[in-house]
Amino acid sequence: MKILLVEDEKYTEKALAEILKKNHYDADVVFDGEDGLAYGLTGVYDVIILDIMLPKKDGLSVLRELRGSRIGAPVILLTAKGEPEDKVKGLDAGADDYLSKPFHSAKLLARLRALQRRKPELLGGGVLSFDDISLSPHTLILSCGGRETKLKPKEARLLELLIDRRNSVVSKNTILEKVWGFDTEAEDNHVETHISRLRKALESIGAKTAIRTIRGEGYALAERSGGHGDV
Repeated sequence: MKILLVEDEKYTEKALAEILKKNHYDADVVFDGEDGLAYGLTGVYDVIILDIMLPKKDGLSVLRELRGSRIGAPVILLTAKGEPEDKVKGLDAGADDYLSKPFHSAKLLARLRALQRRKPELLGGGVLSFDDISLSPHTLILSCGGRETKLKPKEARLLELLIDRRNSVVSKNTILEKVWGFDTEAEDNHVETHISRLRKALESIGAKTAIRTIRGEGYALAERSGGHGDV
C-alpha cells in the first residue's frame, strides 16, 4: 500500500512516518497543502493521510480539489479539533475516515487495515490472493500451499500492484510511479531487477502463478507455462 502523508507538524510527521515504515507501508511525506495537492493529483497513492490545518492550502480545500479531479483514493483526515461539525465538514468534503489528534498509533493502523479490507480480492487478515498465491502486505510473506518466502518491501509492493491490476497489463511507467513515486529517479532497469526477483520468489515456493512480460506494454500475472513466466 502506497500512502501520501500530508502533515506540517514535524514531530507528528516523524512519528507517523516511522510507524508507517515499521508496519511496511510505503509513504511519501509533504508538509503543506499545495504540495499535498500536487502529489495527490498524480493518482499513484492508495491512501492519503491529510491534516486539516496546513500552510498554503488547508486540508479541506485540498480534499475538495482532489475529489473534484476524480481522485478516488481513500482519505483519512487528521485534525486537532474534535468538534462534531469539523468531522461533518470533512466527511461532506469526501473524506473516508477521521482521526482527532492526539491519537494512538494502533488506531491509525486499524483504520488503514479497514480501508485495505475494502478490496474484493482480500482474504481474512488482510491477505491478497491471486490464483494459487497469497501475499500479506503487512508481513511481506508470499505463500503458495505450505511454502512461503519473505519479500523485500518494494517487491511486495510491486506484487501487490500486479494483483490489484490482475485484469490488465501494468506498464513500467505505472510501476515506477506506484512503487517508487512519481518524482523518482529510478529507471526501467530497477523494475526489471525487481520483476526478476519476484519471478525467482514465485518459483522458489512452487507457484503456478508467474509474471508475464508483454513486450512493448508491460507485465501481467498469469499461470506459468513451460516453466517460464516471460513471453
